[in-house]
Amino acid sequence: MRNQSYVMWDGQTVGLTWQPYKPLKGSDIVTSVHGYCFLDGKLVLVQVKERGFNVPGGHVENGESPEQALRREIYEEAYIDGDFTYIGAIKVDHSGNEKFMGNFKYPKIGYQLFYRVDITKCFPFLGQHETTARIWVEPEQVHQVMDDHEVALMVLKEALANKGKVGTAIE
Repeated sequence: MRNQSYVMWDGQTVGLTWQPYKPLKGSDIVTSVHGYCFLDGKLVLVQVKERGFNVPGGHVENGESPEQALRREIYEEAYIDGDFTYIGAIKVDHSGNEKFMGNFKYPKIGYQLFYRVDITKCFPFLGQHETTARIWVEPEQVHQVMDDHEVALMVLKEALANKGKVGTAIE
């Protein structure tokens, strides 16, 4: 598996590059944060309306640090909390996208940050936000449940190998 892939998002070609432990500069634009969240060796996946099962995560809101956004998102989507460690970033590159416009809601080049989360608290699933279900999956079965790009499996591999390592997202 390469660390780069191209996907079609909303009818547009987007380049994705997995960059394990990449320290970001202050000028890099972080568009979202995501957590590969584990409890008793199983990964939690959430069903997001109209997108299928995936790891919890979402956009960083104004005034939030990536870590604050991650804590909020994993609670809102999966109703969990935990200890997390930065494991890398996916560079999302619209440079090869002929339809990309400068006023698009995403930058030409942005980063999705990924963390390993070791769950310390699991709350009852309420489904009050954009998720409709929470499931626990054996890591080797993720590819059968999560409908995502191949780069997501590289991130999973890093999350599984990471237990106990420390990484920092922004220098």
